[in-house]
Amino acid sequence: MRHPVSRPRTRALAVGLALAVSALVPSGSAGAADQYQWAALGDSYTAGVFVGDPQPALGDPARDGCDRTSNAYPDLIDRELAEFPLGKPVHLTNVSCGAATITDIATTKQTPISPVQAPEGGWRAVDTQINRAGLGDQTDVITIGVGGNSLPFGDILTKCLTLGTTGRSCRDHYTNPPEGEESIQDRLARVQDQYVEMLAHVHDAARNAKVITVGYPAVLPDNSSACNRLALTELGAINHTDVDWLREDVLKELNSTIRQITTDFGDRFVDVYSSSVGHDACQPAGTKWVEGICGDAADYWPTKVPGTLLNCGLVNKHVTLVHPNAEGHANTAAHVERAIRIALLES
Repeated sequence: MRHPVSRPRTRALAVGLALAVSALVPSGSAGAADQYQWAALGDSYTAGVFVGDPQPALGDPARDGCDRTSNAYPDLIDRELAEFPLGKPVHLTNVSCGAATITDIATTKQTPISPVQAPEGGWRAVDTQINRAGLGDQTDVITIGVGGNSLPFGDILTKCLTLGTTGRSCRDHYTNPPEGEESIQDRLARVQDQYVEMLAHVHDAARNAKVITVGYPAVLPDNSSACNRLALTELGAINHTDVDWLREDVLKELNSTIRQITTDFGDRFVDVYSSSVGHDACQPAGTKWVEGICGDAADYWPTKVPGTLLNCGLVNKHVTLVHPNAEGHANTAAHVERAIRIALLES
């Protein structure tokens, strides 16, 4: 069983890189405006949604419906960078947003869908993440975790769950879809094109920045028989053959697409899949780093999905829909922090 980089090892790395960078920065050069600028862009796997205190806080008029939280990996890294600093401070601008698609990063406005304290009439549309982050020539490093909602993975998972209740296969549905619906091959090809365009826009907006893309963790087990099809705290009624298909032909292919495009641009890809194998949604509590259809979440997070029959309150859980928990974000933070420190050392 693999485990995330341990805290002592992470801190040893942080201290070592901090000392190395400090040796390269002239004494007394750090001033109020002399900071590294880091922008965190991404979807709910970056924002955190239910793993900590909402940012901005509940009731704050600045809330935008994006569901960023205090224990998401950008905030975890931000605290580590403050405790074990580089040669000068790092200023984080986190504009990640739950449900964000690839195009929401650079070309389209997003209307958030947070179920938490939504205003009457719904949330207002927010600008592209490039614009919200204020990317420019002074931006030093950018992390991007996005892609799943452009398939969209959540809808595919829901279809697999629905078809599984009647013994049908979502693999068959998406491999040979009904007329007018995209196949999984077409979806991945579209994602590839959108990701290329997105990264081109990011580089154009912040020409001096080091760009780091972040893949998705192992949300599905290597062996689908590990899943209990009666358990909503795992993957519910999804067929085991469909679990294998989702892992091999959807999730791994998505990560491979992101990695290849990142490499083509000369950027750095952070693999969080390898380190999270064995900590998927079908593992027991305490081992899993990804919650299942229903799972443990802060009390402000809903137990029902409006317009559906799903009620996680019946099993004393919240609607988590296969998202990383605090341990999952801690694992991602360890790997992304290392990439950020290396990128800034090289800048």
